[in-house]
Amino acid sequence: MGEFCRSTIFFSDQHLCYADILPPSQVRARIEVAVLNFLKALSSNSPSISDLSLISRNSSNSRVSRGLLTGDSWIFLSHSFCMRSLTRENSAKSFIRVWKVMEMCYQILVQEKRVTQRELYYKLLCDSPDYFTSQLQVNRTIQGTDLVALLRCSRYSLGIMASSRGAIAGRLLLQEPDKEVVDCSTCGSSGYAISGDLELLEKLTMETDARYIIMVEKHAIFQRLAEDRVFNQIPCILITAKGFPDIATRFLLHRMCQMFPNLPVLGLVDWNPAGLAILCTFKFGSIGMGLEAYRYACNVKWLGLRKDDINQLIPEECLVHLKPRDLQIAKSLMSSEILQDSYKEEVAAMVQSGRRAEIEALYCHGYDYLVKFLATKIVQANYL
Repeated sequence: MGEFCRSTIFFSDQHLCYADILPPSQVRARIEVAVLNFLKALSSNSPSISDLSLISRNSSNSRVSRGLLTGDSWIFLSHSFCMRSLTRENSAKSFIRVWKVMEMCYQILVQEKRVTQRELYYKLLCDSPDYFTSQLQVNRTIQGTDLVALLRCSRYSLGIMASSRGAIAGRLLLQEPDKEVVDCSTCGSSGYAISGDLELLEKLTMETDARYIIMVEKHAIFQRLAEDRVFNQIPCILITAKGFPDIATRFLLHRMCQMFPNLPVLGLVDWNPAGLAILCTFKFGSIGMGLEAYRYACNVKWLGLRKDDINQLIPEECLVHLKPRDLQIAKSLMSSEILQDSYKEEVAAMVQSGRRAEIEALYCHGYDYLVKFLATKIVQANYL
């Protein structure tokens, strides 16, 4: 605690570019120190309102860490800072939002509760309507490296739990503390719903005889594979976030990778820039969560769809024109330092063709073809 008190108001001079997982008592202590330092600056002989020194959350401040003995890579943030100031018109409200959210998180921790960001938004909307008019403002204040970076603790440590959309199915036995064992192969086409409680996910005991983990972008494809019981033909575990990955699904996949290090993780996504962006978020993390990315990243291999699949299996009439949003995502991917050359070649092929393809396009060969497609690719080890 003494080390924190001697540092600047929010400890930015420590240059710790990661967020700790802390018990509530330590998080409350960090908030208390922040408030005391703020009041100390106000009551000094030359009173001042301290600026908030934040780790910059942009691509120029992101770096890539690569494991020496593994294939794992993840994004992290370096030591470049930006400022929030009450005296600057363009950042005054952001400055106040940080204090408002910090106050609310302190109350949550005192009450020993956990809330979702959506619940927190409505509470802030009632208490401080002049400063919170959208969910995005709350999200940015918490995870946009504002509060997480200032207090150097994870979002979960602040009492904020993930809203999970994810599901899992296949050759996996799960057991929550003091609960019955769940056989994920018997959970039907919807699978086992992944909890948003990271503490619960951390305590899960897991057993498997699978040889692969297949990360599926879309819930409809996940349901088709689970209904067809693909895991009886290919010994695998299916997992999906039903679109862009939420923290809980990423956390569980990362934990499975740690528990079952010999199981390759294979990604099945649409052949479009958004599909690849989803795969890369699982694989590397995101700049927005650069302080915590290493806790969620896992070495996902790109199984499909890829350009060879498109050329060999997808009829021209099943291809769809790229949208402006696709081109924006493609530009971002091509400028990324972390993206490997083989992935950039795929993005370049998408842009050059001006087309994209969904996984469902494989159904032109029959509804049972998807399982055959996966089996062939896996047997041939045809993934990047």
